[in-house]
Amino acid sequence: MDTIYLDHAATTPVHPEVAKAYMDTMNAVFGNPSSIHQYGRTARKVVDDARKTIARAIHADPVEIIFTSGGTEADNIAIVGTATAMKEKGNHIITTNIEHHAVLHTCQMLEKQGYDVTYLPVDEDGRVQARQVEQALTDRTILVTIMLGNNEIGTIQPIREIGELLTGHQAVFHTDAVQAFGILPIDVNELGVDLLSASAHKLNGPKGIGFLYQRKGMITTPLLYGGEQERKRRAGTENVTAMAGFAKAVEVAQAGMEANRQAYETYASSLLTVLDKHSIAYEVNAKDAEKLHHILNVSFPGTDIESLLVNLDMEGVAVSSGSACTAGSLDPSHVLTAICGKESPKLRNSVRFSFGYGLDEQKVADAAERVARVIHRLVN
Repeated sequence: MDTIYLDHAATTPVHPEVAKAYMDTMNAVFGNPSSIHQYGRTARKVVDDARKTIARAIHADPVEIIFTSGGTEADNIAIVGTATAMKEKGNHIITTNIEHHAVLHTCQMLEKQGYDVTYLPVDEDGRVQARQVEQALTDRTILVTIMLGNNEIGTIQPIREIGELLTGHQAVFHTDAVQAFGILPIDVNELGVDLLSASAHKLNGPKGIGFLYQRKGMITTPLLYGGEQERKRRAGTENVTAMAGFAKAVEVAQAGMEANRQAYETYASSLLTVLDKHSIAYEVNAKDAEKLHHILNVSFPGTDIESLLVNLDMEGVAVSSGSACTAGSLDPSHVLTAICGKESPKLRNSVRFSFGYGLDEQKVADAAERVARVIHRLVN
């Protein structure tokens, strides 16, 4: 039985073009980019070219791109680095209660250090309103950090509206775009963000590489101390091979963005059509929200997530109950808790399907048939 991977929001398979770029660089380029001899200069060009490619994808300047080890480090630099740099101007941070744990846990750590954090609630579709941010702002607010697209239910937040209302305020505006980068077109100037985080492994790139966009003039206190890499903003010898792979992944994602959008919408429709054909009871979570095209979060009444995931895996269908960072514990999703309430049965019966490279409509329909078999077996 062929297995079908429908968990692309957790991580993605490496695209063949990315793997080639990665291996070609690994085999041919071993110099330290900080060295002045030809080996170092060759490595430096790879780093510089990757930085330009990524900057171009979000309409930024290459000097505004800080390479990191991934989205978590990028979020930490943005949040902790800003809070530390701005501590003389205030101690208030605004975020939402459905952020990725790389943001939530970092904010909770800062609370223990004396910072005041406001966790904005979201509506039934997982969306925060710009007016909530406006109402929470004070003259002591130094950072607003709100994700672009949610990694569990896919809801897209009104980042542009929030950016507009923050114009003229001292607060730095950060968005975690880890799940959205490569899926949505992004222009940091149109969004009005000062900081933006992303990671390669969400768009068919290698793990262990990400970036933080930091607008010119913004200052973040470094988390790592050592050499003067990344313009003294992130010390450590550059991961040249991963940067080359990341750049190629960005190129591939940019070129295929519209085609992918259409494909993912077709996949979601196909999956639900098969469920309807078999009279499966279900409810799409955040049904009315503007969402990332590749994420479909569905509640199946009468099922339990643990047995559901195990049985689907046995049927060769790989899905998850939420964020890959917490799904292993099978604890209720903090995102669904925020939008449905602590007592909602959806906390124990919701599955996240997420689409990406390597799928086609037939594979998705086949997976849906297997899902239908499992649901019938569990509820009858």
